Amino acid sequence: MAKLTGSYEVLYVINPTLGEEETAALVARFKELAEGRGTVSDVDEWGKRRLAYPIQDLDEGYYVLMSFSADPGFPAELERLMRINTGIMRSIIVSKDG
Repeated sequence: MAKLTGSYEVLYVINPTLGEEETAALVARFKELAEGRGTVSDVDEWGKRRLAYPIQDLDEGYYVLMSFSADPGFPAELERLMRINTGIMRSIIVSKDG
């Protein structure tokens, strides 16, 4: 029986006060997590952008968009890991499967 997978996108905002190495490590960590449970088709680092409203008294954030395919239980686990990571200011995961 074939393993069921879905296509997802996650957009997350990294705290801009982190250094370049810490930011790159976070991007790599979440990419590795997704690759461990599926396949990553694209990681697009948008860089620092102005926020629509202040978050944690900050006006900027480092935006990253990652597209991946994984089993249906993985997005909830990824969301949990992003919520407990202090370097992630905001995140949203959406299904591309309609």
